[in-house]
Amino acid sequence: MRVEQLQAFLSVAETGSFQAAARRCGFTQSTISRQIQALEAEVGLALFHRTAQAKLTVAGECFLPRAQRICQEWQKALEELTELLEGKQPELCVAAIHSVCNYYLPPILQKFCQKYPEVQLRVTTLGSDRALKVLKDGLVDLAIVMNNRFLTTSPEMVVEILYNESIKLLMAANHPLGQYETVPLAELAKYPQVVFKDGYGMQRLVQDKFMQQGHNLKAALELNSPEAFRGVVRLGEMIALLPETALWDAYHDPTLAVRSLPSEIDAEGKDAWIRQVVMVTTRDRLQIPPIQTFWQLVREFVSVQMR
Repeated sequence: MRVEQLQAFLSVAETGSFQAAARRCGFTQSTISRQIQALEAEVGLALFHRTAQAKLTVAGECFLPRAQRICQEWQKALEELTELLEGKQPELCVAAIHSVCNYYLPPILQKFCQKYPEVQLRVTTLGSDRALKVLKDGLVDLAIVMNNRFLTTSPEMVVEILYNESIKLLMAANHPLGQYETVPLAELAKYPQVVFKDGYGMQRLVQDKFMQQGHNLKAALELNSPEAFRGVVRLGEMIALLPETALWDAYHDPTLAVRSLPSEIDAEGKDAWIRQVVMVTTRDRLQIPPIQTFWQLVREFVSVQMR
């Protein structure tokens, strides 16, 4: 059953004539007749009496309100899809890691809202792995996260590399590790660490690096925001490994100290203590104007900041 057949049926029912229905639809009378015949063959019943005036049969009268509702829903669906392509979507949902939300997104959000005041923008702060999962599940339109190739390598995903950043050590200003400019991993392993919660790419990265080097990670506490990390670390013995953007405030805090980690080349020939931040969406979403605009705003803003 095709929509064209239903539309032909409704035109004949409303005009009472195959010829008048053909004029209304812009087809020949024979085309309308074939569409009605095909529809009748599919439902197994005659829908019209073939007399001087095309009158509905009992089956046709029963079928009429259903056909009207189907065609109305079809027209409504087409209108909604047209509005989507014109950028008239009700909301745009973004999931991003804390550092991006804190330092990069505010001016981007302002520009987007100026361009699309009718689109409700929803931004959720999530760990990288969790953000990529909700993107895959269709709960958000776009994610800005630490790259995880296991979750982003699929045909429907579009991945834009935004920047690479160093991972460094955060500790109290009077911590024993402050004696080092570059702190050996073996020394790090001696102290309890504050780590990101499960679902955050940083937790996975730190755990993997310690395991690869044969060291035991003393994860003493799990948190999920840079502010909480700074608050706990400044109290004493615990340390934390954090990306550069999460440490900007720490550089200006006399109660805290930041140190570098030794450069280590991983199996792919890259520095092991670097994380890659990417923007991810799906190919179908990137065809929608508001999402295209947000994507471009992020790309342009981050590009300027990285110069």
